[in-house]
Amino acid sequence: MSTENEQQSELTLEEPPRCSWVRTELDKMYHDQIWGKPEHDDGRLFEMLILEGMQAGLSWATILRKRDAMAEAFDGFDPQMIARYGEEKRQELLANPGIIRNRAKIAALSVNAAAFLRVQEEFGSFDRYLWGWVGHRPIVNAWTEPGQVPAKTPLSDALSKDLLKRGFKFVGSTICYAYMQAVGLVNDHLVGCHHYRA
Repeated sequence: MSTENEQQSELTLEEPPRCSWVRTELDKMYHDQIWGKPEHDDGRLFEMLILEGMQAGLSWATILRKRDAMAEAFDGFDPQMIARYGEEKRQELLANPGIIRNRAKIAALSVNAAAFLRVQEEFGSFDRYLWGWVGHRPIVNAWTEPGQVPAKTPLSDALSKDLLKRGFKFVGSTICYAYMQAVGLVNDHLVGCHHYRA
């Protein structure tokens, strides 16, 4: 029979409620520190756009495991540097076992970096362009079950169409919605998650 002190100790060790997709320590770090937090730094917005494109057809766990290696391989996700990638750099990346070695995704890196820089030039920042899609305020949903969370929405359809028109690649509507969730344009934490109100 446990004492009152032991019971209190057990309670303090208990994890707070999180979204149901959180299963590993990497998931927990990403969920608690990044996912759904409104992001306004252009460098971080570019990094997440690249990572979401790299994730297409793969699990997000794979991206989290390879994120540090990709940051190193992709010059810290610097769009100015990536926009200058040529064939020699692409071959170097394709030979790097620490990253996602998909030929089309590697080729899209410099294309997306150049498109990103054009948006920055037109709008003053990518942040201003991106957050303009939601009136500069996060959309707060109130899902109680994982099955309620959509894979895409009319808004992600429209964002995807516009990004494609601007020359971006790997920005389909499903990728765009995942991106919107990741950088906090949309709050899709479940209502029961301790990060929902935060």
